[in-house]
Amino acid sequence: MAFFNKVILMGNLTRDPELRFTSGGTAVASFGLAVNRKFKQGEEWKDDVCFVDIVVWAKQGENCEQYLNKGSLVLVEGRLNYRTWEAKEGQKRSKLEVVANNVQFLTKSDSGKDEDFRDSERGNVDFGERDIDLYKELGGDGSGDVYLGDGISIRPDRSHYDDR
Repeated sequence: MAFFNKVILMGNLTRDPELRFTSGGTAVASFGLAVNRKFKQGEEWKDDVCFVDIVVWAKQGENCEQYLNKGSLVLVEGRLNYRTWEAKEGQKRSKLEVVANNVQFLTKSDSGKDEDFRDSERGNVDFGERDIDLYKELGGDGSGDVYLGDGISIRPDRSHYDDR
């Protein structure tokens, strides 16, 4: 029997990344991610937000702490992880989180201000060098666009557009 555990999320950080180090010196960053979706209920559009905890290891975690902040837009690729531990009071705790393999920064910092990587005239979004792999992973077969959510799609020619 085959198993598959892959998560792809795009959203905004709910807090600045927090960087810690293991006793062995390995960096680990954590942050919250808000993933929004719109849906129609009857004739009215509603908003729904899913809050997800993200964990990023090693150099990529250090980069997240250095370049991201609350509100930054990111695309996270990773896996679900169920963690359990015992609290100081002796209570058993558990948490479902995403351990990121890749975090793509979709917001750049310019003089302390965030702005999306968008071409304002064409509405295109630059997702970086891994576009074609992402397109294929999301089900793109060259015959049409792959919708990422929040009004953003990837075209078969690797270009992106934002129809918000």
